[in-house]
Amino acid sequence: MTTSDEIQKKIPFQEKWAERSSRRDFLWSSGGGLGGIALSAMLAGQSDSAESSQLHPASVYPAKAKRVVQMFMAGAASHIDLFDYKPELIKRHGQVSDFGEPVEAFQNGLGPWLKPVWNFRPYGQCGKHLGEIVSPLGEVVDEIAFVHNMVSPSGVHSQATLLQSTGFVLPGFPGAGCWVGYGLGSLNDNLPMFVVLPDQRGLGSNGVKNWDSGFLPAEYSGTVVYPGLESPIADLRVHRAGTFVSDTSEFSTQRILAELNLRHARNRKGDARLESRIRSYELAARMQMAAPEALDFSNEPEHVMKLYGLHSAPKSWPTEINSAEETHAFSTRCLAARRLLERGVRFVQIWSGNDNGFPRRNWDSHEDVERDHGPLASGMARGAAAFITDLKRTGLLEDTIILWTTEFGRMPSSQGGKGRDHNPFVFTNWLCGGGIKGGITYGQSDEFGYKPLERDRPTRVYDIHATILKLLGMDHTALTWRHNGIDRRLTDVHGKVINELLA
Repeated sequence: MTTSDEIQKKIPFQEKWAERSSRRDFLWSSGGGLGGIALSAMLAGQSDSAESSQLHPASVYPAKAKRVVQMFMAGAASHIDLFDYKPELIKRHGQVSDFGEPVEAFQNGLGPWLKPVWNFRPYGQCGKHLGEIVSPLGEVVDEIAFVHNMVSPSGVHSQATLLQSTGFVLPGFPGAGCWVGYGLGSLNDNLPMFVVLPDQRGLGSNGVKNWDSGFLPAEYSGTVVYPGLESPIADLRVHRAGTFVSDTSEFSTQRILAELNLRHARNRKGDARLESRIRSYELAARMQMAAPEALDFSNEPEHVMKLYGLHSAPKSWPTEINSAEETHAFSTRCLAARRLLERGVRFVQIWSGNDNGFPRRNWDSHEDVERDHGPLASGMARGAAAFITDLKRTGLLEDTIILWTTEFGRMPSSQGGKGRDHNPFVFTNWLCGGGIKGGITYGQSDEFGYKPLERDRPTRVYDIHATILKLLGMDHTALTWRHNGIDRRLTDVHGKVINELLA
């Protein structure tokens, strides 16, 4: 790619524009190719993050956290097999399920009661019971706060996933990471504010709609990264087949694009779309240097690689579903997340599972919980436990919030003998770090894990989002964006801060 120095020599008129233009006019007039955009920022002597880092009016609380990691288990992880211990199910195993009320199941999942697939035992000083399949989390359970009375208004994957990721069951709304970036700005000029680390097999329900910026400026959208692949960020560099690209042809392309952008911008001052495009090009240029280093594990100490289970990596990127490969895949994303966080990324989303393929490659265990949850859960637990330990070791856990979530839970009754149907009526989230009180449980499900024990006091995703925003220093009711005559916000018209979770 043409260097900034070479472009500066070839386009001397840029310096003249910089002397007599405002910074934004200069960006418009010089902005076409990535190198030209990056040069614009350097010549202007300012960065866009200086503007975006201004405190939003919603920032009214002392911030205990700076960053957020959302771990999303796509397909609906079973709370009663992993985290929410139900001895009554063990006693009633195999008996006809009786919920005491009519139940509308997503599929035919109202068979006999099904005990937890894995044995539970207590861990940590707090004595929290965990399923043996997630036993690695026992090493850090005293850092974790469990919320066992989560509810969802939808038992449909696409809608419930959007609700957890954007706060709405309909598409078109910004992801939670977009709101955090909008409210707090960037901590690093060279990397995105919001990074998404998908499952290695593909995207979950709704795909990019889970992290799209919606009606917020496009600069707040999540940037998809696949750590471990040869090209972890799509289109960041010229494809190997692009041997026809030369410095001369690139310079010509940049100049033409700059002229077209200038002509377009002259009549459209303040066009947010063009402004966001310029910001994106500028960031892409800077990422060409910063991103490869952030995703390079070669300088990680051996003890860190062993912690994550990455000291003996598979020869190829895992596509099948077994415990060793899932551990490698999920731990790779977790280690990449730590490196991104310490370099200033505000929000990282780590996905486990996707909706394609059969047998199941996600958490949607209608047929066989042990077969489907087993590898995913063990890989998740190893990676998540290592991640929490690593953040604590580096000091990042103090101001980084980790949220583990899924779209809904699974029924205490059986489906086809070994599976479980959807349960939007209750499920589990857990949080740790960044001002969260560890070693506690907030809210309970009933004796079967069917609904909240206190049915009139459930916890909703709006409450989780409101709590996270407060820890970031923001009032969730004040973090708004005017759209179609409505002051939209991440928590819609709902949400209460869960003070019992705060340290």
